[in-house]
Amino acid sequence: MADLPRPRYRLRRLRRTAALRALVRETSVDTDRLVQPLFVREDPRADRVIPSMPGIFRLTAREAASETEELGALGVSAVILFGLPAEKDPIGRGAFEEHGVVQEAVRAIKEATPDVVVMTDVCLCEYTDHGHCGVVRDGRIDNDASVELLARTAVSQARAGADLVAPSAMMDGQVAAVRAALDREGFEETGVLAYAAKHASAFYGPFREAADSVPRFGDRRTYQKDPANFRESLREIALDLEEGADIVMVKPALAYLDVIRAARERFDAPLAAYSVSGEYSLIKAAAERGWVDERSIVEETLTAIRRAGADLVLTYHAKAFATWQREGRA
Repeated sequence: MADLPRPRYRLRRLRRTAALRALVRETSVDTDRLVQPLFVREDPRADRVIPSMPGIFRLTAREAASETEELGALGVSAVILFGLPAEKDPIGRGAFEEHGVVQEAVRAIKEATPDVVVMTDVCLCEYTDHGHCGVVRDGRIDNDASVELLARTAVSQARAGADLVAPSAMMDGQVAAVRAALDREGFEETGVLAYAAKHASAFYGPFREAADSVPRFGDRRTYQKDPANFRESLREIALDLEEGADIVMVKPALAYLDVIRAARERFDAPLAAYSVSGEYSLIKAAAERGWVDERSIVEETLTAIRRAGADLVLTYHAKAFATWQREGRA
């Protein structure tokens, strides 16, 4: 054994202790890079519990404000809001009403925690009785009519105090229309977070239960992009930046790390990734059965998303991660 060659390079030297590993760690996950999604219900009698998403609840506007205060105390300073209206209709009027559920939640949150970054989802699927993200005419999604309503929604949310509006319907031209409408109404400082590369994914199932937004017919593959198309993802991102997006997003995250990495290498704009409901629920289900350690899995997956190039991560685990970080420092 004595004549075997000794390793010339010993990379384990810097792995010997936790302090050494931390000293040379290339990627970190900081709580101020995380965004907690919140579901806000208009009807206070509606069920709070989301069976497929343990630990996530449908909140009233006041509960959302309290939750945001708790998140801020943990170091999570950004939320994104999804609304559950008391009533739905064919064009989703609740999305752009002055006193809609999201608009009232924005006001309540800003009153309680003015410094929090409030993002608002700009879509119609939670508000329409057919569950699609736009206006349906003759069994098809009318792109341009939908864009008009998305722009109205964004303006109403900006008027309520949203810092960033996030068009997510994947309608062609939605970012340009939202940007123009905001500027026209005097909201030049309201930012646009574009769901740029939003894939027609099977990972959205738990969200659709949470938001009661399952399409009543067909699916969303005529507007959400084909998961198989890589180059198209980059084209969508480029177009949204050209139309005025301030931040662009890849959604989902884990199955699309290659898209995140390519977007990071090609574009200089801030890049978000959405670790979606299915990712959350799969981890929760496995952890509840004792198959994985939830904390370790979450820390590893968030690190992977950040390592791929995401500047900020929307994740249902934001509060839990921040709590674990606080406990680790205690």
